[in-house]
Amino acid sequence: MGRLFVAVLLLFVAGCSGGSDAVPGGGKIDALLAKAPVYAGQVTPGSAVDRIKKRGELLIGGSQDAPLLSQLDPISGELTGFDAYLGKLLAHYIVGKPSTELLSATSETREPLLANGTVDVIIQTYTITPARQERVSFAGPYYQSGQSIAVRKGTSGIGAPADLAGRTVIVGANTPGVKAVQDAAPTAKIVEFGSDPECLTALKQGRGEAYVQDQAILVADASKDSELQLVGEPFTEDPYGIGIKHGDTEFTAFVNDWLRELGKSGLWQEVWKQTIGTVVTGDAPAPPAIAS
Repeated sequence: MGRLFVAVLLLFVAGCSGGSDAVPGGGKIDALLAKAPVYAGQVTPGSAVDRIKKRGELLIGGSQDAPLLSQLDPISGELTGFDAYLGKLLAHYIVGKPSTELLSATSETREPLLANGTVDVIIQTYTITPARQERVSFAGPYYQSGQSIAVRKGTSGIGAPADLAGRTVIVGANTPGVKAVQDAAPTAKIVEFGSDPECLTALKQGRGEAYVQDQAILVADASKDSELQLVGEPFTEDPYGIGIKHGDTEFTAFVNDWLRELGKSGLWQEVWKQTIGTVVTGDAPAPPAIAS
């Protein structure tokens, strides 16, 4: 099994030493940590929280190449993005400092990594589904993604799914975006292309007035292309959860309580503003209801 889990170990800024995170480019996480809570309650001996506290760091399965979600900054060496910052804040909550290790995970290795205890959590745009819940426990949802709308920067008149009515809308062939547009705006003219790059090119060429795709993909696109602008919130449901070893109800409840605290304090919204909110127009959305 070890060969399957040869992982790229990344240090979340301070790395294994558990330092202050105060490095070039670390201002955003510093500001978040200054407001972040630290758990002061009782810890059950032998529990996941107890093991993490004694280890002094949180082991996370995730990515390093997802812009605005979890991406390694080659200059500062900092892992940045919505998922990355949540991981640091969870570590801070448990051990009092943002000390983490990231182990690269894929869709094939996420569940084994949890099952054999290689990681404590998976934070990687991990959609909660009934099938996965048979093998993984999920805290959250911590974010509600889904199909979203992108336009060329400066486009007016499109701010919600209903505004797509009568317009030419670009979607990926055989993606959920096709049905999403049909349901939201039956009179829209749908034009399909085979890949995300093809869809983006078509949008910039004016072959459609809007492009509908999963928000996680559009966020990554917009971070690299200043001509692209996301409008509104996702209009279909794709709930992301924090993956936890199946059956660990105590740790799941612990992480859910932490997520509720982030939402009530406004810290969740601050994380959104510094990451996804830099390319999505409008105010920060309300965090999703936990355990919904």
